[in-house]
Amino acid sequence: MATQRRRFVKEFNPHITCYICKGYLIKPTTVTECLHTFCKTCIVQHFEESNDCPKCGNQVHETNPLEMLRLDNTLEEIIFKLVPGLREGEQNRELEFWKRKQPHENGDDGVNVKRPREDEEENDDDRDYHRSDPQIAICLDCLRNNSQSGDNIVKGLMKKFIRCSTRVTVGTIKKFLSLKLKLPSTYELDVLCNGEIMGKDHTMEFIYMTRWRLRGENFQYQKSSTSLHMSLTETARGVSEASTISYPMVLQYRPRIDFG
Repeated sequence: MATQRRRFVKEFNPHITCYICKGYLIKPTTVTECLHTFCKTCIVQHFEESNDCPKCGNQVHETNPLEMLRLDNTLEEIIFKLVPGLREGEQNRELEFWKRKQPHENGDDGVNVKRPREDEEENDDDRDYHRSDPQIAICLDCLRNNSQSGDNIVKGLMKKFIRCSTRVTVGTIKKFLSLKLKLPSTYELDVLCNGEIMGKDHTMEFIYMTRWRLRGENFQYQKSSTSLHMSLTETARGVSEASTISYPMVLQYRPRIDFG
């Protein structure tokens, strides 16, 4: 009868260690695009600076690589069984971390919590919270259709003009609209530019360069007391140029249409 050869943990190290921190994988998280696995905190911090996989260099996602991460609970259990004391040690370190972060009973902050100075608190209103990347102005207009179900809950925004990063995706715009319109979590919206439905991963920069810049300059909008209406027909009837105003990139939204 053949005897089983004893294996050392170090033989499995290439498969259970993190490429970034070189330690054992803690909360192993896999990048779905290339199937490379890292510690959750390591890969999240890496994606704050780059959209590429730190191991193979492939681009994970154009704007939001965090969407391409999946936690591997099975691998985590295997590592905890292979490495004695790793689970207990990690739990103790996490407990100590939160103890340092929590305020003490006497009102003092933890050792790692920095208390803002009085002069910093006074200047909070003067800070610029906008991102440093390029910005774009957008008008979010409700596309109404009397024959379409769902129009009763999808309404126009009180403040339809927003400024955001050019890296914002249509998916983020949909979440913003759902929050502002207080829509159910299962409710779906279509976002359109020049009558064409935009994909959820399209960025504002991509839409501007490929949809709006080329054709949007031919559109003019006339401001009324309630909304902005397309005024191509009005211009053809002789409305003066002074009554028409060029607005930022216009995105329209409506309840999603199921074409079956």
